[in-house]
Amino acid sequence: MNGSDTRDVLVVGGGVAGLTAATFTARAGLDTLVLNDGESILRRNAHLENVPGFPAGVNPRLFADLLAEQAERNGVTIAQSWVVRVAPTESGFDVTTAADGTVRARYVVAASWSDASYLPGDVTTRAAGSKTFVDEDGVGRTSVAGLYATGRLTERYHQAVVAAGHGAAVGITLLHDSGTPFYNDWVTPVGYFTDRGREVPPGCEEIDAAEQAHREAESRAVMRERFAEAHPQRQRTHPSLVDDRGRVDTSWDVTED
Repeated sequence: MNGSDTRDVLVVGGGVAGLTAATFTARAGLDTLVLNDGESILRRNAHLENVPGFPAGVNPRLFADLLAEQAERNGVTIAQSWVVRVAPTESGFDVTTAADGTVRARYVVAASWSDASYLPGDVTTRAAGSKTFVDEDGVGRTSVAGLYATGRLTERYHQAVVAAGHGAAVGITLLHDSGTPFYNDWVTPVGYFTDRGREVPPGCEEIDAAEQAHREAESRAVMRERFAEAHPQRQRTHPSLVDDRGRVDTSWDVTED
């Protein structure tokens, strides 16, 4: 990254909320970059429950991988980098990283853990012990135009499904505010709109039976592959509990029954 790197949207944080917001903005055609450092707290879970579509739960590290893969398939660029400063400019924001790189972005979505120290000083925040939360209007708009916030940074409930839903809402809010044509992100059968004399709305597609079969087959193949084996990443716990890497002992390694 350097001073010439310019994006439509820059998302700070590659957890559930950040990746979901990024997927929506990228799918609508905005050049979207996610800067992430460290790992999402999601990966510390032993097993992820209460996520729609997974009746028996799902490995949280696999779920995190799937979120990143989904974002990248929709055009999101994900890079490892620690953001130290977000500074408003006349045309958006300059985002500075710990490696002294700068990315210019029209819009920024703050989706990090509850630390707002890198954000502009005029962002409205509230302190809660060691944490700082960012005030927003319910759909992500902060007190600084063009700067949005989502997920745990906004004191949303500490649940993956809540973070995903808020990230989606913030992504859609950003699209509306930017004037990017967007409807409901539907993929429909041929004729759903056009046979009623309507144009296909922005963000939607009409696909024929052959394309539908292709996408369904690809979906099944991807899920079979991703769930065929136990996830290789070892279980982690809170960094203060075990050692300087925050890893538990080998008895926590996932093995087949």
